[in-house]
Amino acid sequence: MADIIKESDNSRSNPWDLCLGEFIDSCVSHDPDKVFIEIAGQKISYKKLQESSSQTASMFKSLGIGYGDRVCLYLPNCAEFLYAWFGLSRIGAIAVPVNTAYKTAETAYILNDAEASAVVGHIDILSSLAEAVGLCDSVNHCLIVDPHREADRSDQHKGWIDFTSRIETSGLYAPVIDISPSDVSMLVYTSGTTGNPKGVQVTHKMYVAAGQGFAHWTHATDKDRFFTCLPYFHANAQYYSTMGALAARATLIVSDRFSASAFWGQVREAQATVVNFIGMMMPVLSKQDPKDSDLDNTVRLFYGSPAFDPEFLDEFQERFGTDIIVGFGMTETCYGTIEGIGALRRPNSSGLARRHPDQRFDNQIKIVDTYGNALANGQIGEITIKNPVLMTGYWRNPEQTDLALRDGWLYTGDLGRMDDDGYLYFVDRKKDVIRRRGENISSQEVEDVIKQHPNVLDCAVIAVPSELGEDDVKAYILPKVGNSVSAENLIHWCSEHLAYFKVPRYIEMRTELPRTPSLRVRKDMLRSEKDDLISGCFDLEKSGIDIRS
Repeated sequence: MADIIKESDNSRSNPWDLCLGEFIDSCVSHDPDKVFIEIAGQKISYKKLQESSSQTASMFKSLGIGYGDRVCLYLPNCAEFLYAWFGLSRIGAIAVPVNTAYKTAETAYILNDAEASAVVGHIDILSSLAEAVGLCDSVNHCLIVDPHREADRSDQHKGWIDFTSRIETSGLYAPVIDISPSDVSMLVYTSGTTGNPKGVQVTHKMYVAAGQGFAHWTHATDKDRFFTCLPYFHANAQYYSTMGALAARATLIVSDRFSASAFWGQVREAQATVVNFIGMMMPVLSKQDPKDSDLDNTVRLFYGSPAFDPEFLDEFQERFGTDIIVGFGMTETCYGTIEGIGALRRPNSSGLARRHPDQRFDNQIKIVDTYGNALANGQIGEITIKNPVLMTGYWRNPEQTDLALRDGWLYTGDLGRMDDDGYLYFVDRKKDVIRRRGENISSQEVEDVIKQHPNVLDCAVIAVPSELGEDDVKAYILPKVGNSVSAENLIHWCSEHLAYFKVPRYIEMRTELPRTPSLRVRKDMLRSEKDDLISGCFDLEKSGIDIRS
């Protein structure tokens, strides 16, 4: 599109060394009128994406938002998320997506940690964000997405700027500063070993390389139709579904959420060829009763994580007539490992180091001991990764950054081994973090909430196996002497203070907890005290309690 000036001349030698604005402009030139995305009832062309993101850039500039400023996005899957993300990228500002399941305190923490200058929220889910804004001094502008322009609803939010009206009256952005591919495009907050989430600084070139790589790994072309039902506040939907579709010049169909009963109907309607998934989706879909229509789909490939038993994958592929490739990765780098399409599957392997279509992109995987020394093949140690698109660090957290980034290598905090052919096998999590429903959950964060209950003396939270092949959350509760507390009461307490996916599924009451000489809880002993850690426990899923209403 001639009206939009590129942010800088692309004279860089590596194809991934692009700013997002440059990358989008190059994608548009292929076929401007082609539908890029179908989302929330809208069909948006490549040209429309370019124009609207450029107008959004102008709109943010008019509000005084500029290079390095942070803007929080509290949005469901909608076009406005993309306009804001890509618009902010054109002015060198930083998008900060917030999980829309977060409650007020969780949202306020991110607003304050990021020192957000502005927020963008959707009118249908505004309450937690509005309350969180009241707990944050840095926010100067509040924008509201109201797709239906309902005056009576908008009037309830005085002082909030109508996002859509504002960008419609904004001109196209004329760049005034150079943006570097190494600049931060987004802060993606993820939980780790500490109670508070850490902001992963994701650069422009990380997103560009992710898209180029995904198109390469999936053999995607402009004839493909990508499908995802993952939320946009997740790096997965950003890295692979969105950037992969752009790189392939393909079309992306986005659902608002995963529903096992609706999934195949959505996929058929979308005429999807490539589907991006997270682990729990596959076992859930496989548990549905077989149907005559199981093979009635156009999907050629499922992509996601984690590794599953080959027998399960073979059964899934045969039942639904599709290939599956799995891999290992994390938000801190979009390049981990991946299986090849049609490659001989190795039991429980996450594949080989991911490659970029340009051979100069060097992605290395190494297993190391406690001191960072490389281990021989077959030995278990920490998985480390080195490539040109690692995060620049954790936002304003030098201590955690220094632990994660050492001598150009990313220390993942996960344990694994490699075979003689370079295939990676995930073994366990080194970090005290729980992986559930595609989310990283800090056990300490859950413990901190439980300990605030007036009748709880102490607690310990660990991961336990789920029937879906992922982690579930179990809490061991030590009540205060002379007090009692029910599991049901604790569930309601947690649901008032935590996103639903962080609420423990299993609860076990204890009269004591195993401890070190320094009185720290021995979680290793809790994990190993018996083979079946859930038998006899309170089970939220069997209780009939609805924490999502």
